[in-house]
Amino acid sequence: MAAITIIGKGNMGQAIGDVFTQGGNQVTYLGHTDPIENLGTIVVLAVPYSAAISIAKNNSAALADKIVIDITNPLNFDTWDSLVVPADSSAAAEIAALLPDSQIVKAFNTTFAGTLKSRQVVGVKTTVMAASDNADAKKTLAAALADSGVNFIDAGSLKRAREMESMGFLQMTIAASEQIGWTGGFGVLK
Repeated sequence: MAAITIIGKGNMGQAIGDVFTQGGNQVTYLGHTDPIENLGTIVVLAVPYSAAISIAKNNSAALADKIVIDITNPLNFDTWDSLVVPADSSAAAEIAALLPDSQIVKAFNTTFAGTLKSRQVVGVKTTVMAASDNADAKKTLAAALADSGVNFIDAGSLKRAREMESMGFLQMTIAASEQIGWTGGFGVLK
């Protein structure tokens, strides 16, 4: 059982918390403006990219030695036509640069809240992909998800966060254009 703190009480934060709770973990929630204290071993940044950056900038000491999960898809929400991070980087890489004493994991950004709640994407078990340069952090996340009703895939090093964010971006734009619903998305067959 892992102690998990989710920063963000919106749809994604609640859905991720539900998955972890089903997996037998202890979950607590903080609002993005709450003091960042009394954190679990795993901290999930279930907030928009700009808020995640602000939290990382202002709380590096509190987040040191924690597994920090970045779920963001850094879209330009004014245009819905691009990502706001450099082409050779990712939101996760930008957060990692601000939190050198944390173990950064990119995860949950290729799933919608609805597919986390239902644990499926059109009949296919929901899969959480994770990218990180820290193998132990990914193993800890996989263990926390073991009995949660979702599959887990190790997507490789933190460099893969860029591709994961591109996938999340594509999925969001397809849903926003109403070609799929917000309970649809990509399924991974194992």
